[in-house]
Amino acid sequence: MLSLIAKRLAFAIPSLIGVVIVTFLLTRALPGDPAAYFAGPAATKEAVEQIRKKLGFDKPLVEQFFRYTVDLAHGDLGSSLTTGQPVATEIRNRLPASAELTLLGLLVSVAIALPLGVLAATRPGSWIDHTCRVVTTAGVSLPVFFTGLVLVYVFYFRLGWSPAPLGRLDVFYSAPNAVTGFYLIDTLIAGDAEAFRSALSQLILPAATLAIFSLAPIARMTRASMLQVLSSEFVRTARASGLSPATVTVTYAFRNAMLPVITTLSMVFSFLLGANVLVEKVFAWPGIGSYAVEALIASDFAPVQGFVLTMAVMYVLLNLVIDILYGVIDPRVRLEG
Repeated sequence: MLSLIAKRLAFAIPSLIGVVIVTFLLTRALPGDPAAYFAGPAATKEAVEQIRKKLGFDKPLVEQFFRYTVDLAHGDLGSSLTTGQPVATEIRNRLPASAELTLLGLLVSVAIALPLGVLAATRPGSWIDHTCRVVTTAGVSLPVFFTGLVLVYVFYFRLGWSPAPLGRLDVFYSAPNAVTGFYLIDTLIAGDAEAFRSALSQLILPAATLAIFSLAPIARMTRASMLQVLSSEFVRTARASGLSPATVTVTYAFRNAMLPVITTLSMVFSFLLGANVLVEKVFAWPGIGSYAVEALIASDFAPVQGFVLTMAVMYVLLNLVIDILYGVIDPRVRLEG
């Protein structure tokens, strides 16, 4: 298993190098001039050129890339031209907000999708099976930003059940002391029940938006995988041996059906990292997704590059966790490693 993890990490290094190169080139190919943006519409050409020289954008592209990689090797992601703060600091401060939202949305979707897929597979043709198909079709068909806007319109504007979609806490509460960066956990550590309720109420709609988006592929893959396993020889043998249906479903079928489901979970998590960008803009969520969009609009290269590199590292770590889970569930993976 350790050799398998080492191989995965070795394969990840060229991927990260490719991400650095492609991100650097794409940011330079984007339309817009950062120097002209920050100089303002009334600036003269001489002023724009002076700002461009100060930012180092007058240098050849190869020299700019060399300086960027040297700074990156020292752990320096650069500074944001918009905020004036180091990108690494901004990402470190904003990442817990995005992680809390993404993980809660994924947990909600898994809690619904796995039982729904298992019940649909064990009762084909029933109303549960039809419900599963309708839910998965709706989840795939609805764009994530549209779902978020509909939820805001219904539960905030029409019904008034949800607070204003303006951040992680209501304006009447102050942020808790940063222990984990997750407001739900930090407010519990601080013993502030009112702030916890406020943080939870602010999380419900954006997490539900991500859960609806990610529920469809998980439920569909769970149903398909369970149907395949339930028709296999060893399941029929277990049933013929007189084992209870619950034992056959949970102990024999579900565990063997989990491998493709875990693969789907890794893909869904990567999709959620991308969908977070839109959800954070809809709900004014102060995460790294909204940070990257604001930097992209301002042609601020360093935050965009730092955002993409952070996402790439998280995706590599996620694949490593998935490989470890494979070894835990299926002993054949450990033997191959």
